[in-house]
Amino acid sequence: MSLLPRSADEGACGCRPSFVEVGATGTEDRVELRIDADDCASDGDLVDEPACRATTIDALADRDADAVRVRSAGYERWYTDEAVGLLHAAGRFAALVEHHDAELAATARTDPLAAAHEATGRTGPVGRLAAETGLASGAGRADGYDAALRSHDGPTIARAKVDHRPPADARLRDTTALSTGGTVRRYALEADADPGARYHLTPVSASFDARAFELLDEAATWLAESGETGNLAPARAVRRVADADAGRDADVPLADLSATLRKHTRGNGVLADLFADERVSDAYVTAPAAETPIRVVVDGETMPTNVRLTPEGVGALASRVRRASGRAFSRSTPQVDATLSIGPPEDREQVRVAGVTRPLSPGPAFAVRRHDSEPWTLPRLVATGSLSARAAALLSLAVERGSTGLVAGARGAGKTTTLGALLWALPRRTRTVLIEDTPELPAAALRAAGRDVQSLRVARGDDDSGETSPASALRTALRLGEGALIVGEVRGEEAGTLYEAMRVGAASGTVLGTVHGDGAEAVRTRMTEDLDVGESAFAATGFVLTLADTERGRRAVAIEEVESVADGTELHPLFELDDDGDLEPTGRLDRGESSLLTTLTTPAEDYGGTLAALADRADHLGSLASDGVTRPAAIRAERPTDRADPAGEPW
Repeated sequence: MSLLPRSADEGACGCRPSFVEVGATGTEDRVELRIDADDCASDGDLVDEPACRATTIDALADRDADAVRVRSAGYERWYTDEAVGLLHAAGRFAALVEHHDAELAATARTDPLAAAHEATGRTGPVGRLAAETGLASGAGRADGYDAALRSHDGPTIARAKVDHRPPADARLRDTTALSTGGTVRRYALEADADPGARYHLTPVSASFDARAFELLDEAATWLAESGETGNLAPARAVRRVADADAGRDADVPLADLSATLRKHTRGNGVLADLFADERVSDAYVTAPAAETPIRVVVDGETMPTNVRLTPEGVGALASRVRRASGRAFSRSTPQVDATLSIGPPEDREQVRVAGVTRPLSPGPAFAVRRHDSEPWTLPRLVATGSLSARAAALLSLAVERGSTGLVAGARGAGKTTTLGALLWALPRRTRTVLIEDTPELPAAALRAAGRDVQSLRVARGDDDSGETSPASALRTALRLGEGALIVGEVRGEEAGTLYEAMRVGAASGTVLGTVHGDGAEAVRTRMTEDLDVGESAFAATGFVLTLADTERGRRAVAIEEVESVADGTELHPLFELDDDGDLEPTGRLDRGESSLLTTLTTPAEDYGGTLAALADRADHLGSLASDGVTRPAAIRAERPTDRADPAGEPW
C-alpha cells in the first residue's frame, strides 16, 4: 500500500487517498484507489463536492486504478467502469493541458464535465487533448454527475456493493418484500440492444442514515474485539454502542441494525437477502467476482442483479465454504463442495455451494443452489410431470423389493433429486447406508421421519481432508449391516467394488446410485470400458432410469432393464418417449417379457399378480399426485396395504 500526501489545494476536503494492490479477485494486477474520508467534512462525496473530486483526480493523474473506493464512517461507495474512466481521463487531461491553459486544468480537477464541454468547443491542442485522453467521450456519455459518477454502495461490513438506482429504460414487473426487511424489484428491460430482466435488491440498510452506519461500524468493531459468540451477540453489540452514544436519536433502528450486523458477521451476508426470496433457486458468483454482478435464477429465469461482492466478500465466501466443507480450497485443490446454513437462526435453510478457483477459474467463483424444503417423493415427481404414474409405480416396486438401479443423465438433469425421491419408496424398516462426497441426499429428513439412515462422507481425487475414498467407504458400508446401499455418484474405482459386491450377493438389499450417461447403452459402455466393471458383473443392474433437461423441464426419458445372456448383457426399454414426448410403456411388461418384473415377483405371487399389483400402485400414485398428496408423512398415512406383502408393509 502507498499513502499519498494530501494535495496542497484540497481546500475543505479531508480525504486521504492510497493505492492498494488486491489479489485473488480473478483480475491480474488489480489496483484500487481507496479514499479514506473519515476526516472529510463532505464524506468524500464525489458527486456533490468538487474538492473531493479534485483529490481523487489528482491521485489518478499519477497512477491508474481499476476501481475507486470511498469509505466514510462505516459506509462505502464503489466507482468502476465508466465512472473510473471519466476520473482517469480528467486527471490525464489536467496534467497535459496545464501548460496550455492552467485555468482549464484546474477546472478539469474539480468539474471535469464543465472542462470537457469547454475543451470540445476549442480547436488546437486543447480540443485534441480532450479527445485523446478520453475526457470528451467520457463526459459525452453522462448527463450530470449523478449519472457520470454512478456508484455501488453499502455498509463497510457488508463486503458487497449495491447499485441502488433502477436500470434505465426498464419497466417494473413486480415488487416483493423480504423477511430480511429488504425489498426486491424485478424489471423488464425495454431496450432492443439489451433485452431481458433485472433483479434489483434494496437491502434494509438502504434506509439507514449516516449515524446508523456509524453505529453499525462501531458495533462490528466491538463485536470483533470482544470475542463474544452466540446468536444474541450482535444485538448486544448494537445495544452497547447505542447506549454509549448519549446523543443518539430515539428512532435509531436497533432491531434492523442488529439483524444487519448478524447477517454480515454471523451469517452469509447478501446471500441471505437473495435467498430470502423464495422464488430464487440459484445464485451465481462468476469470476472475476468483484467486477461481475451476481446472477440469480428466479422461477426458472436467469437474470443479473444489482449486487457485486467486494474482494473481501469474495474471500469471506471462500473461507465460509472452506470451513463448511472441512476441505482445502486452493490452487492444489481448486474445487470444493459444501452445504451452508442460510437465514436467521429461527428459520435456517440449507444451500449447496460449489466453488472453483485458480487454476480452473480466473479466480474464486461459486454456484449456490437452494435445497428444496419439501422432500421430493415419487408422487411429487408424477405431479410435476417428471414421471408417469406407471413408471413411478415400477420404480417404487423395484426399490421396495431390493432391485439394483442407476439413475443416469447429464449434469443438471435431476439425478440427485430423483434418487432422493426413490429413497422414500424404501420400506420403513430398511436400514440404509448413504455414500456421498457432498451431502445432497435427504438423510436428515429420512432420519427425522424415523428411518434408519447412516451417512458416510467420502473424498475424491486429491482431496486432503483426511476422509476415506469412495471405494474404501463402500467396503466399510458392506460391514455396517444388511439393508439398502446408496452411492451418491458412481464415477471411479468404487464402481468395481460395488458391482463385485452385487455379483456375489454381499450387497443384500436395494442398491441405487447416480451416474453420468445418456441412456443404458452409454452407462454400460462407461462401466465396462472406463470403470473396469466386467459385463457379467454389470448384469447385476436391474434398471437404468435416464433423465434429461428437456423443453418440458427435467424429466425421465427412459427406463431400461439389463438382462443377462450367454455372451454378456442385453438392454431392453420398458418405458420410452412416444411421438408426443410422453413417457409410455413399450409393452414388454404387459407381454410378460420383463426380466426385471420377474425378479420382483415374490414366492407368494406369479408374474400376473405382480403386474396387477403394479397397476394398483400406478392408480394410487396417480391419485396421490392429482390430489396434491406428495409429502412423505401424508403418503404413508394414505397408502393401502400391498396385496402382495403379507406383513402389511406400506409401499
